[in-house]
Amino acid sequence: MNVLVLHSHPVEESYGKALYKQTLDSLEKAGHAVDACDLYAEKFDPVLTRRDRLSYHDYPANSDLVKPYVERLKRAEGLVLVTPIWNFGFPAILKGYFDRVWLPGVSFDLVDGKVESRLRHIRKLAAVLTYGATPFRAFAAGNPPKKIVKRVLRAQINPLRPVTFLAHYDMNNCTAETRAKFLEKVKTAMERF
Repeated sequence: MNVLVLHSHPVEESYGKALYKQTLDSLEKAGHAVDACDLYAEKFDPVLTRRDRLSYHDYPANSDLVKPYVERLKRAEGLVLVTPIWNFGFPAILKGYFDRVWLPGVSFDLVDGKVESRLRHIRKLAAVLTYGATPFRAFAAGNPPKKIVKRVLRAQINPLRPVTFLAHYDMNNCTAETRAKFLEKVKTAMERF
Protein backbone atom coordinates (compact mmCIF):
# COMPACT_ATOMS: atom_id res chain seq x y z
CA MET A 1 0.00 0.00 0.00
CA ASN A 2 1.21 3.56 -0.70
CA VAL A 3 1.22 5.35 2.67
CA LEU A 4 1.53 9.13 2.96
CA VAL A 5 3.14 10.04 6.29
CA LEU A 6 2.67 13.69 7.29
CA HIS A 7 5.12 14.99 9.88
CA SER A 8 5.22 18.41 11.52
CA HIS A 9 7.98 18.94 14.07
CA PRO A 10 10.67 21.58 13.47
CA VAL A 11 13.46 20.06 15.60
CA GLU A 12 15.57 17.31 14.04
CA GLU A 13 16.74 15.94 17.42
CA SER A 14 13.27 15.81 18.94
CA TYR A 15 11.36 12.82 20.23
CA GLY A 16 8.77 13.71 17.60
CA LYS A 17 11.38 13.16 14.90
CA ALA A 18 12.28 9.80 16.48
CA LEU A 19 8.60 8.80 16.30
CA TYR A 20 8.51 9.88 12.63
CA LYS A 21 11.59 7.80 11.78
CA GLN A 22 10.20 4.78 13.66
CA THR A 23 6.91 5.13 11.81
CA LEU A 24 8.67 5.23 8.44
CA ASP A 25 10.93 2.27 9.28
CA SER A 26 8.05 0.14 10.58
CA LEU A 27 5.79 0.86 7.60
CA GLU A 28 8.62 -0.01 5.20
CA LYS A 29 9.36 -3.19 7.17
CA ALA A 30 5.68 -4.12 6.72
CA GLY A 31 6.14 -3.83 2.95
CA HIS A 32 4.42 -0.50 2.34
CA ALA A 33 5.64 2.11 -0.15
CA VAL A 34 6.13 5.15 2.06
CA ASP A 35 5.81 8.77 0.95
CA ALA A 36 7.60 10.63 3.77
CA CYS A 37 6.31 14.20 3.92
CA ASP A 38 8.20 16.22 6.53
CA LEU A 39 6.45 19.57 6.16
CA TYR A 40 9.21 21.57 7.88
CA ALA A 41 12.04 19.91 5.94
CA GLU A 42 10.12 20.52 2.70
CA LYS A 43 9.52 24.16 3.73
CA PHE A 44 5.79 23.85 3.10
CA ASP A 45 4.12 27.27 3.13
CA PRO A 46 1.04 26.95 5.37
CA VAL A 47 -0.34 30.43 4.67
CA LEU A 48 -3.65 30.51 2.85
CA THR A 49 -3.19 33.67 0.79
CA ARG A 50 -5.77 35.99 -0.72
CA ARG A 51 -5.15 34.30 -4.08
CA ASP A 52 -5.66 30.84 -2.52
CA ARG A 53 -8.94 31.90 -0.95
CA LEU A 54 -10.30 33.60 -4.08
CA SER A 55 -9.66 30.45 -6.15
CA TYR A 56 -10.67 28.06 -3.34
CA HIS A 57 -13.77 26.67 -5.10
CA ASP A 58 -12.31 26.72 -8.63
CA TYR A 59 -11.00 23.21 -9.26
CA PRO A 60 -8.40 22.53 -10.67
CA ALA A 61 -7.04 26.11 -10.52
CA ASN A 62 -7.35 26.02 -6.71
CA SER A 63 -4.61 23.38 -6.50
CA ASP A 64 -2.06 25.00 -8.84
CA LEU A 65 0.10 26.37 -6.00
CA VAL A 66 0.18 23.04 -4.12
CA LYS A 67 0.04 20.62 -7.04
CA PRO A 68 2.83 18.26 -5.84
CA TYR A 69 1.07 17.86 -2.47
CA VAL A 70 -2.27 17.25 -4.16
CA GLU A 71 -0.72 14.55 -6.35
CA ARG A 72 0.80 12.86 -3.30
CA LEU A 73 -2.56 12.89 -1.50
CA LYS A 74 -4.29 11.42 -4.55
CA ARG A 75 -1.75 8.54 -4.69
CA ALA A 76 -2.15 7.69 -1.01
CA GLU A 77 -3.91 4.51 0.04
CA GLY A 78 -2.99 5.03 3.68
CA LEU A 79 -2.48 8.20 5.71
CA VAL A 80 -0.47 8.56 8.93
CA LEU A 81 -0.03 11.78 10.89
CA VAL A 82 3.02 12.05 13.16
CA THR A 83 2.84 15.32 15.03
CA PRO A 84 3.05 17.04 18.38
CA ILE A 85 -0.07 18.66 19.79
CA TRP A 86 0.45 22.26 20.83
CA ASN A 87 -2.24 24.18 22.72
CA PHE A 88 -4.69 21.35 22.00
CA GLY A 89 -4.22 21.72 18.24
CA PHE A 90 -2.01 20.78 15.34
CA PRO A 91 1.10 22.88 14.63
CA ALA A 92 0.28 25.74 12.25
CA ILE A 93 2.20 24.11 9.40
CA LEU A 94 -0.01 20.99 9.53
CA LYS A 95 -3.20 23.03 9.89
CA GLY A 96 -2.07 25.05 6.88
CA TYR A 97 -1.47 21.83 4.94
CA PHE A 98 -5.12 20.84 5.46
CA ASP A 99 -6.31 24.36 4.57
CA ARG A 100 -4.24 24.55 1.37
CA VAL A 101 -4.24 20.93 0.11
CA TRP A 102 -7.58 19.41 1.19
CA LEU A 103 -9.50 21.50 -1.31
CA PRO A 104 -12.80 21.26 -3.15
CA GLY A 105 -12.23 18.89 -6.06
CA VAL A 106 -9.29 17.30 -4.23
CA SER A 107 -10.56 15.98 -0.91
CA PHE A 108 -14.27 16.71 -1.34
CA ASP A 109 -16.95 17.94 -3.72
CA LEU A 110 -19.97 20.04 -2.92
CA VAL A 111 -23.00 18.41 -4.56
CA ASP A 112 -26.38 20.04 -4.02
CA GLY A 113 -25.03 21.69 -0.88
CA LYS A 114 -23.72 18.42 0.55
CA VAL A 115 -20.11 17.38 1.01
CA GLU A 116 -19.02 14.22 -0.84
CA SER A 117 -15.60 12.75 -0.12
CA ARG A 118 -13.00 12.32 -2.82
CA LEU A 119 -10.66 10.45 -0.48
CA ARG A 120 -12.27 7.01 -0.54
CA HIS A 121 -9.06 5.65 -2.10
CA ILE A 122 -7.43 6.03 1.33
CA ARG A 123 -8.14 2.75 3.09
CA LYS A 124 -6.33 3.27 6.40
CA LEU A 125 -5.78 6.18 8.77
CA ALA A 126 -3.49 6.50 11.78
CA ALA A 127 -2.19 9.23 14.06
CA VAL A 128 0.91 9.24 16.26
CA LEU A 129 0.61 12.23 18.58
CA THR A 130 2.43 13.70 21.56
CA TYR A 131 0.70 15.95 24.08
CA GLY A 132 2.18 18.08 26.83
CA ALA A 133 -1.14 17.68 28.64
CA THR A 134 -2.21 14.74 30.75
CA PRO A 135 -5.04 12.56 29.45
CA PHE A 136 -7.40 14.23 31.94
CA ARG A 137 -6.49 17.77 30.82
CA ALA A 138 -6.93 16.74 27.19
CA PHE A 139 -10.30 15.19 28.02
CA ALA A 140 -11.38 18.28 29.98
CA ALA A 141 -10.49 20.46 26.98
CA GLY A 142 -12.52 18.20 24.67
CA ASN A 143 -9.38 16.76 23.04
CA PRO A 144 -9.88 18.53 19.67
CA PRO A 145 -6.99 16.74 17.90
CA LYS A 146 -8.43 13.32 18.74
CA LYS A 147 -11.84 14.41 17.47
CA ILE A 148 -10.32 15.77 14.26
CA VAL A 149 -8.56 12.46 13.59
CA LYS A 150 -11.28 10.06 14.72
CA ARG A 151 -14.28 12.04 13.47
CA VAL A 152 -13.42 14.64 10.83
CA LEU A 153 -10.58 12.94 8.93
CA ARG A 154 -12.16 9.53 9.34
CA ALA A 155 -15.46 10.83 7.92
CA GLN A 156 -13.68 12.34 4.94
CA ILE A 157 -11.79 9.13 4.24
CA ASN A 158 -14.22 6.39 5.25
CA PRO A 159 -16.45 6.68 8.33
CA LEU A 160 -16.83 2.90 8.59
CA ARG A 161 -13.14 2.06 8.89
CA PRO A 162 -11.23 1.90 12.16
CA VAL A 163 -8.56 4.46 12.99
CA THR A 164 -5.25 3.74 14.70
CA PHE A 165 -4.87 6.47 17.33
CA LEU A 166 -1.66 6.49 19.36
CA ALA A 167 -0.96 9.27 21.84
CA HIS A 168 1.80 9.85 24.36
CA TYR A 169 0.29 12.22 26.91
CA ASP A 170 2.06 14.25 29.61
CA MET A 171 5.27 14.82 27.66
CA ASN A 172 6.05 17.56 30.19
CA ASN A 173 6.64 14.82 32.78
CA CYS A 174 7.72 11.89 30.63
CA THR A 175 10.71 9.68 31.30
CA ALA A 176 13.12 7.74 29.13
CA GLU A 177 11.05 4.66 30.02
CA THR A 178 7.69 6.13 28.95
CA ARG A 179 9.22 7.39 25.70
CA ALA A 180 10.79 4.01 24.94
CA LYS A 181 7.54 2.20 25.72
CA PHE A 182 5.56 4.48 23.40
CA LEU A 183 8.16 4.16 20.65
CA GLU A 184 7.77 0.37 20.87
CA LYS A 185 3.98 0.73 20.73
CA VAL A 186 4.33 2.82 17.55
CA LYS A 187 6.74 0.27 16.06
CA THR A 188 4.29 -2.59 16.63
CA ALA A 189 1.24 -0.67 15.39
CA MET A 190 2.93 0.54 12.21
CA GLU A 191 4.28 -2.93 11.41
CA ARG A 192 0.64 -4.10 11.53
CA PHE A 193 -0.78 -1.12 9.57
